[in-house]
Amino acid sequence: MSNAKTVDLIVIGGGPGGYVAAIRGAQLGMKVAVVEANHLGGICLNWGCIPTKALLRSSEINHLLHNLEQFGFTAKEVSFDIKKIVARSRGVASQLSKGIQHLLKKNKVEVFDGWGKLAGQGKVTVEKDGKTIADLTAKHIIIATGARARVLPGLEPDGKQVWTYKEAMIPEAMPKSLLVVGSGAIGIEFASFYRNLGAEVTVVEVMDRILPVEDEEISAFAHKAFEKQGMKLITGAKVTKLDKTAKSVTATVETAKGKQEITVEKVIMAVGVVGNTENIGLEKTKVKIDRGHIVTNEWLATDEPGIYAIGDVTAPPWLAHKASHEGVICVEKIAGVKDVHPMKKENIPGCTYCSPQIASVGLTEKAAKEKGYKIKVGRFPFIGNGKAIALGEPEGLVKTIFDEKTGELLGAHMVGAEVTEMIQGYGIAKTLETTELDLMHTIFPHPTLSEMMHESVLNAYGKAIHF
Repeated sequence: MSNAKTVDLIVIGGGPGGYVAAIRGAQLGMKVAVVEANHLGGICLNWGCIPTKALLRSSEINHLLHNLEQFGFTAKEVSFDIKKIVARSRGVASQLSKGIQHLLKKNKVEVFDGWGKLAGQGKVTVEKDGKTIADLTAKHIIIATGARARVLPGLEPDGKQVWTYKEAMIPEAMPKSLLVVGSGAIGIEFASFYRNLGAEVTVVEVMDRILPVEDEEISAFAHKAFEKQGMKLITGAKVTKLDKTAKSVTATVETAKGKQEITVEKVIMAVGVVGNTENIGLEKTKVKIDRGHIVTNEWLATDEPGIYAIGDVTAPPWLAHKASHEGVICVEKIAGVKDVHPMKKENIPGCTYCSPQIASVGLTEKAAKEKGYKIKVGRFPFIGNGKAIALGEPEGLVKTIFDEKTGELLGAHMVGAEVTEMIQGYGIAKTLETTELDLMHTIFPHPTLSEMMHESVLNAYGKAIHF
């Protein structure tokens, strides 16, 4: 017997976009139902953002333990257990997933454990194990089904020797060597994790530089830092073939200079994501799909009345915090909240948790010039900061870009220790439409890494004190 229920809002997908939209809807007085086929918290919490940070923390500790002498310590026979590292990561994810359950229950959001599918105007069926367990009706339906790893023909993951991010997070044994295909945030984070644990790592990137969405100067700085760590980086290259044996994979890599073969134990495919748009009933709607992702307007509405889409199933950037913010905007617009504003994509910060960390918000130097801005650029190196030197983290750079005419902060780009925590300062500055004078007049505490943010602004106008 299926469960027939009418609510105000149905959210298909319980990831960082879906569960946030559901909670905000409940706060605004709506009766809300969430349909989730796998795990509350979605890919981000269970197989992405959170567990990978737990893994990276372990690899950072391993690196630190092997470099203790600079801090006056010695340690003998330092070793790690990859199974315990993985177990800790899974434990962190499990703890937070249970926290999402509690939050939804606290806000009286009903959760349906099954596969949600559109079944006509304002209708969603929920299936579990081939049976319909619920028929839901609502005036408003939000699709928050997320995305999955993109698969390239001929280079399909097999889960054993050719991995997606999922298998890369739960290795049964530590590979001695691996090849990472793709140098975006996911690829570089895994490359950094395995390299810091001692694996021989090669990264192949089809573009002419690693981390291609980042500012070119930051990308070049990171390239040198990774090579210094022993990582091999091949840019302007394409993997055309994977030949597998019982214990290895040989990749054929093509560059402008010709072909080369690289033999490794494992391959990680990290070539982007594609939206989960299949088998959710979109065929009989006016919802448009462009390059695997649902098309929406600035309020996250699709071309089908009453149907909205948020998060990774929509356009880039594919980031958890973007999904969450879209969920709030979408629900508040539905509820008629007066002061709701469309999202400004240039104000979305991006973070990569490799070592050294990378963080950015706004326009790159190249993009600012292409848009016709006459700009002022400021920089400050970590080596000039007392806290960075005291931490033993003197490698890094803070870069800021301003409109010369108005003093508007157009972009900020950082590489180095803890920059993923620092970038929010510039995020707030952009949201408040701060000028260079506002930032110059802000008093930054000493000694902190954040002082470099101040100095970079001063440097853009020839006023840096310590550079």
